[in-house]
Amino acid sequence: MDDHLPPQGEKRRDFLYIATSAVAAVGVGAVVWPLVNQMNPSADVLALASIDLDLAAIEEGQAVKTSWRGKPIFARHLTAAEIDAANKVDAASLRDPQTLADRTKPDNAKWLITLGVCTHLGCVPLGAGQGESRGDYGGYFCPCHGSHYDTAGRIRKGPAPLNLEVPPYVFKSATAVTIG
Repeated sequence: MDDHLPPQGEKRRDFLYIATSAVAAVGVGAVVWPLVNQMNPSADVLALASIDLDLAAIEEGQAVKTSWRGKPIFARHLTAAEIDAANKVDAASLRDPQTLADRTKPDNAKWLITLGVCTHLGCVPLGAGQGESRGDYGGYFCPCHGSHYDTAGRIRKGPAPLNLEVPPYVFKSATAVTIG
């Protein structure tokens, strides 16, 4: 008999430990899965996860506000001058370096869609509504703590650390967008 092989009883005991552990792990998974799964959003909430936005009525130089998932959305129709000014800015010199092309969709550079939430403390910036202050760079101005954004929604002055966030969106046609 080989002295290196464990006795038959130890093999059986090791198998029982492994089998018991495996059954326990499956049992814990069976109990935990429903608890985690119930935290997922319901079907009616998921239905509101995206919105359709018609951009046809927005004239050049104007912006509209809408709401998506309880947050304000700014959709801005940039003028040729605003596009040119945004493209002339050296992105490397910005706090959060992004070009206008990084923030818009190809072939749709005239449409800028951002969350209307200041990245400093979550206030809603001005500049999307008619007659509202657009700040020093002609884009958006956050009245809470003085952050100034340019027409591309990039932070240029003030305490905000990042540019206005661009939500996920796709163009369905030249002027129809689905956000979310």
